[in-house]
Amino acid sequence: MQLRYSYRVYPTPGQQTALAQALGCARVVYNDALAARKEAFDNGERLSDAELSKRLTAAKATPDRVWLGEVSSVVLQQALADLNTAYRNFFASVTGK
Repeated sequence: MQLRYSYRVYPTPGQQTALAQALGCARVVYNDALAARKEAFDNGERLSDAELSKRLTAAKATPDRVWLGEVSSVVLQQALADLNTAYRNFFASVTGK
C-alpha cells in the first residue's frame, strides 16, 4: 500500500521575497549559460561544465551581475546542473541514445 500526502506551504512575505529572488537569479544563470552554450556550439566549440561554473563565478564579480552573490550558491549551481542535464539529454535524444 502506498500513501500519498499533500502539503501546502504559506511563506511569510519575507520568505516570498527570498524565494522570488532565488528563483529569479536561477533563471538568469540558466539563460546566461544556455546562451553561452549556444554561442560555443555555433562556433564549433564545446563548453565544459567546469567552464560554465568558472564563468558563473566571474559573472558574480562584475557590476552587472553582482546581485547574484546575494543568494545561495547552491541555487545557482543547481541551475547550471539542470542545464547540463537538459543539454546532455537533448543531444542523446538527437543521436538516438
